[in-house]
Amino acid sequence: TFHAWKKKSYCFRFYQERRNQVKMAEGENDPLTLFKNFYSTCLLIFSAICIHGLMLTNQTGLSKDGNSYGTIFLFWAAIIWLAMIEGGQASHVGLAPVGQELYKESHPVSYKIAEHCNKGANLDRYLLGRQFGVIFVVFCVNLSGGPIGTATLWNMPEWVIQVFFKTGFSMILFTCMVGQLNTQVNASICMLDFINNYFSLFTYWGCIFVEFTGFVHFSYAISMIVHNLAGQQMEQKEPAKEGFDLLFFWTRVLFSFGILSFSLIITIAALFEGKTTMWDSVPKVISVILFFGLMSVVGMLEGMQIAFFGVAKLTEEERGNNKWALSTCDILYNRRNGLNLPGFMIGRQLTVVTCFFVVARVTTQNVGDDEKNVMGISDGLQGFLNLGFQGALITTILASISWQLVAGAFPVAFLSTPVTYVLLRICLFLEGTGICNGAWVLAAIHKSIAGFQRDEVYIGTAEERRSRGMKDNSKREIDMPALSGFSGVNLPGFSNAPKSLRDLAESDPAVKEYMNDVAKDMSKGSSSGGGISAPPASAPPASYGGGDDDEVEA
Repeated sequence: TFHAWKKKSYCFRFYQERRNQVKMAEGENDPLTLFKNFYSTCLLIFSAICIHGLMLTNQTGLSKDGNSYGTIFLFWAAIIWLAMIEGGQASHVGLAPVGQELYKESHPVSYKIAEHCNKGANLDRYLLGRQFGVIFVVFCVNLSGGPIGTATLWNMPEWVIQVFFKTGFSMILFTCMVGQLNTQVNASICMLDFINNYFSLFTYWGCIFVEFTGFVHFSYAISMIVHNLAGQQMEQKEPAKEGFDLLFFWTRVLFSFGILSFSLIITIAALFEGKTTMWDSVPKVISVILFFGLMSVVGMLEGMQIAFFGVAKLTEEERGNNKWALSTCDILYNRRNGLNLPGFMIGRQLTVVTCFFVVARVTTQNVGDDEKNVMGISDGLQGFLNLGFQGALITTILASISWQLVAGAFPVAFLSTPVTYVLLRICLFLEGTGICNGAWVLAAIHKSIAGFQRDEVYIGTAEERRSRGMKDNSKREIDMPALSGFSGVNLPGFSNAPKSLRDLAESDPAVKEYMNDVAKDMSKGSSSGGGISAPPASAPPASYGGGDDDEVEA
């Protein structure tokens, strides 16, 4: 009987219809879009050939010592891990408002990750470790595939060498499309399927460990300062730290602050001494202004992606009534069949990479062997600073993690500014040029091979979950007893019934009443006849008194 109910219940039909009707958007198929896909994919293939050619001919930073095959292995290991880190962020942030019990059976690994990620402040810890992990992985990618200054390949024209090698354009295209954008496109709308694997689980715990080291813990202090300046109380996701935990936390904050302060001082000093790789025609004061201005733009873009994913699963009521927030949400979620959200990720990545290119020139020090070191530091330390790690640390804390933490705490407020709206439009315009449309092609191939489906196939939209009585933590106070095994039905053994049947009884009072009547009849039969007997052969079949559209058969 329960099996028949499962097949005929409204909830089961809802999921079946979702599987048949919800299609993942692959992108528009008009001639212009197809042309963009074609030329961008050609650029990607050409860039990939050039990068591997340089590694095989020992003309990259790591392969110049002769280990070309080891370099290729490290290059691809870093690219694949980068892809998982970038896509995982979209999934973890976007699924935070959704009760993980909804996908416990369909996506066991995703559930295992969410069970830890959604506890206390673990999501913030993941975001902190994830961003610093990205910096490390990108360094490995650039070290492996970045061409040396004298690189040439197969007698290519000088203009090709200048455009693709000297400026790093080939590395930018390959890293963006293969290591970042294609997984972000899929993970932004297929969150459950994307992280339902043990590689994602390993990556998640790796990011948690990176946060534990404390290199970027000063980001927490910045988040506290922002909350205080805004006059808002920070959400206490965990009990207040005491004793050793409190001491250990602030020790890491001070450690991070010390490293950040030194990096800022040495970078600004190098700017005023003219010992960076910034273009000579740019005045020193303008370089400093440009440095902080670009970091602010990067910070906004980093915060926007967190806010967009966080708001994606909220209902329209929860998004508020601010004009800028409503306009931003309308563009992201209601137009182009939902393609503007992954489209923003492409334009955002292009903008961020461009800003990083300029910031790297501003922060990377360039002191020769016969020159005086910045602030008179030792030769060994100067040689280390010439690698540019201090700029990466500054950018990670001041232009990335801090903004992400603020956006995670106030996602709707982050959308309620004209700056967010303008930057969204700029990112969508850059995506519209098609320079990185190869990411859509890779995403479609990846989706086809992996069999990804939209999240709505499994859990519906926020409004649908609310209307059908399914648990959704977009409002934390919501609690549906049906999901815990009890929904007010007294039928013996009902707590072990299929979940779809229990959900149906919870969401439809008429069904619950009918099943309770059946339970009462069974109870009467048991008390009068000593057991439950089969109904007479002449008894008419039980039916539900609703219309044709609402009929539930048993």
